[in-house]
Formats: sequence, C-alpha cells, structure tokens
Amino acid sequence: MSRPEPTTETAPPGGRATGLGAAGAAVTLAGVLVNGLAYLVPVLAARRLDPAGLSALATALGLVAIAAVPGLGLQLAVAVHHARHGSSDTRRLTAVTAAVTAAALILATPLLVTALDLPVEVPALLAVTTAAVVLSSRSLGELQGTQRFLRLAAAMALLAAGRYGGVIAGLLLGTGLTGALTAGALTAALTPLVLARIARTPGGSTTAPRLTVAQVTAGCGATLAMLVVSYADLLLARQLLPPSGSGAYAVGTVLSKGALWAPQVAAVLALPRLARGDRRSRTVALAVTGGCGLVLVLASTLAGGLAFRLAGGPDYTHLGRYAPIFAAVGGLYAVTFVLLNDRLAAGVRWPAAPLWVGTAAFVTVAAIMQPRTVADLLLLALGTALVTTVLMALPARRSRPV
Repeated sequence: MSRPEPTTETAPPGGRATGLGAAGAAVTLAGVLVNGLAYLVPVLAARRLDPAGLSALATALGLVAIAAVPGLGLQLAVAVHHARHGSSDTRRLTAVTAAVTAAALILATPLLVTALDLPVEVPALLAVTTAAVVLSSRSLGELQGTQRFLRLAAAMALLAAGRYGGVIAGLLLGTGLTGALTAGALTAALTPLVLARIARTPGGSTTAPRLTVAQVTAGCGATLAMLVVSYADLLLARQLLPPSGSGAYAVGTVLSKGALWAPQVAAVLALPRLARGDRRSRTVALAVTGGCGLVLVLASTLAGGLAFRLAGGPDYTHLGRYAPIFAAVGGLYAVTFVLLNDRLAAGVRWPAAPLWVGTAAFVTVAAIMQPRTVADLLLLALGTALVTTVLMALPARRSRPV
C-alpha cells in the first residue's frame, strides 16, 4: 500500500517553506483566538462571580479539559494514522469514545459534587460539552494528519467559539455559574456537524488499515497524563487553599495555561512529520516552544502586576510577583507536550510514564506539606514541572520512529 501524499493546501507553487509559513500563521491566529476566548472566561468570571464561584468555574473548566482527553488522544491517533496510511473510517470509534467519556462524567457526579463542592447539575452540563469536544476531535485529527492547515485553523476557531462562546455570553448576561455552563453546553453541541463538513474529503481512500482502539488508548493515556500533571495544581488549590487563595491561584493559572498553549502551533505542524520520522521537525518544534516560553517568562517578570490585573482585575494586582513563576510552569509543560507528541509519533512504549511519576510525586508532597498559601503551592508546581520536563527529555534521545 502506498503512502498518500500530504495535502498541504497552503503550499504555493513557489516553495514548501512559504506554504509552511502560511500554515503556521493560520494555525497561530486560530490558536490566539482559542487562547483568547479561554482567557476571557476567567477574566469575566473574576468580575461577575464571587471568589467561590470563580474557583468553581475554573475547576469546571479544568474538569472539561481533563475529561476531553479522549478527544485529544483521538485527534493525535487520527492525525498520526492519516499521516502514515491515509484516510480510514473512524466514525464509529469516535462515537463510542464520546459516549463513554460523557457517561463517565455523569457516573462520577456524586464524587465530583462531594469532593470539589460543585452544584449537582454541573457534571451533566460538562458531559455535554465534553462529548461535543470529543466528536469534533476526529475532524481536527483528519485535517492535521493530511496537513490541511488552513481548514484546521478554521475548525479550531469554530470549536473554540462553540466551547467558550456560550459560557462568555452567560457570564455577560449575569446568569451565574450554572447558567453560563448551560449556555456553553448548548453552543458546544452545535460544533461537531459543522467541523465534519469542513474535514470531509470527496473520494477519500478506503485502502488504509483501520484505526484501532489500542492506538486511541495510547493517545488518550499520554494526553491524560499531560493534562493531569498540568492541571493538578489548580485542583489541589481548590482542596488545600482557602476560597480567596484558590480564587487567586485560578487567576494565576491563566498565565500558566497561556504559556502552555501559546506555542502549540509548533507541535501541530510538526506532528505529521514526526509520524514519518523527521527528526529535524522535533528540533525546530522544541526550539520554537522553548523560545516562546522564555519570552513569556521575561514579559511576566517586567509586567507581572499588569498581567494579573488583566487576568483578574485590580483586586489581584498585588500577586504580580508570582507571574513569572506561573509562566515558567506553563512554558516547561509546553516543552513537555512537544516531547510527548514525538514519543507518541515514534510509537514508544509507555510514553507518558515520566508524567505519571511527576503527578504522583506532586500529590504526595502536597499531601505531606499541606501548603496553605499561593506561594507554597506554586513553588511545588514549578518543581514538578521542571523535574517532569527533564525526565521526558532524557528518554527522548533514544526514541526511534516506527
């Protein structure tokens, strides 16, 4: 079976580099929109909700990010599969993945309500949003794997609008936590069909081997570890810090998540090439991601108070001295994410083992030390991010493409 040629719709007759430049610009703009909408939600919540409500909304969004891991794993698996083999039918596997994910959230309602002090209706609303994200991820994976980056950028923007648009509207209308999440669930549910039309390929190949449950499971396990370790500090803040402290920490994580996702364009463009064994793509992606993180840390050092003021309002400006540390945590995890993609594309066994080690160590140390201030928990998070990144980088030198 012959390998399909990349369908880089952005590549002009004049050269491949220009095409990649246009692709990178499009995905970057889409990423700015995605991060901008995600950033706007806690910014509005800090002004529309009390500290307890702000912390609850941040926790709910963190739960969606973690619960949508099967979607991220599905996207990675579909992208790698398409890059190697071409198109295959993944609709049934996608539907099963979405159904299982939503059912798990609903079944976990008693635990989530008790442990995280959330309203009883919130897990069901999060299940709707999560199912929509998972269903949409198949289309994103198809576009990424076939290198149709302009369409991928449009799909990313539409998914972000559906995922966050309703929540933003609810906050602006003053509907409170439950009302904002309800509006978000309704808008998110509209996105999968639209994205499926964008990703549709007339006369696609049917000779490729089917995507397997094992491939999706591998992607899910790796991305679950990535998101758990990067959101563990936010969830622990909800448990260990007082309401004012957990609310302040939630504002700070806006900076860390921005540093984590801002350079995602490098990983998006590199993944199809990593699946084909292109080592130069890994080097470039790591350089771009690390450079972006360094710039964000320096900017936070110079304007930390302004960053917290923009993120949470004037009540949080005094926390500006912590801004570089929040940015450093996100920047380190951004590098880890590139390394994780490389190991997944190379078919490495247990690619996320260092991430699980880091998470276990973080939770254990936090349980022993019982940090009660933003500074104490943040220093633990920084140490975890540093150790985890080093552990991921060491075996990456020995990984070989399949």
